[in-house]
Parts: sequence; structure tokens; C-alpha cells
Amino acid sequence: MVLDEIKKTFDAVIGQLTPAKAQEMAKRYLEPGAAKEQVAKTAGELIDLSQRLRDSVRKEVTSQMRSMGAATQDELDSLRKRVRDLERAAGMTASGGTKSTRKTGARKTRTRKRTATRKTSSKATASRRKSSSFS
Repeated sequence: MVLDEIKKTFDAVIGQLTPAKAQEMAKRYLEPGAAKEQVAKTAGELIDLSQRLRDSVRKEVTSQMRSMGAATQDELDSLRKRVRDLERAAGMTASGGTKSTRKTGARKTRTRKRTATRKTSSKATASRRKSSSFS
């Protein structure tokens, strides 16, 4: 029973402790008939303790994430903004290429493939002619 009460207390203090929940906890742990001022003071201390614990946990998690080399959300947001700004400055589209370069780039690729195919087939035809003339 006592262990259950301690678990409930830790859950409440580590979680988001509301003033009403803090009042309820303070009444439960103080002597029956405690003065309202004492209950209010204890509830305030519980809320303060809850906030300090959350801050400590947040700092520790941040520290551990940094030690592993993980980027924070603020760092990722900053990088995304930089990339967008650089893309705008370079006149790039959202898909990664410039509007005019993309179209001509596709045409050049097709032209190169056709030219390469023609050269290969021309060489093959020429070598077949040579080998057939020697037979």
C-alpha cells in the first residue's frame, strides 16, 4: 500500500502536476485537519518540485542526445531554413533542379544515348563486314 502511494506521488510529480492534483496530494500527506495555509504551501512546493524534476530530466536527455551526436529539433529547423534560402537564391525548384536546366538536361541525355548507340552499332557493323570479307 505504501509503495503504491509512493509510485503515485512520483508519477504525479514527474508528470504535469496541476494545482488541483497538488492540493489533493498535499491533503493526503499532511495530518488530518491541517491548516489551509499549510496545504497550499505544500501544494506549491510539490508543483515547484515537479517543475524542477522535469527540467532536470529534460537537461539530462538533451545532454545524452548531444553525446550521441543527435541533432536537436532547433538545429534541424535551422538547417532546413538555410537550405530553403540557398535554393531560392540559386533559383532551384522544390524538386531539386533549376527549371530550365532540367528540361535541357533530359534532352542532352537522350541525345547522348542515341549517339552512343549509333557509334556502337556502326563499329559492330564495320567489324562484321571485315570478318565476313576475310572468310
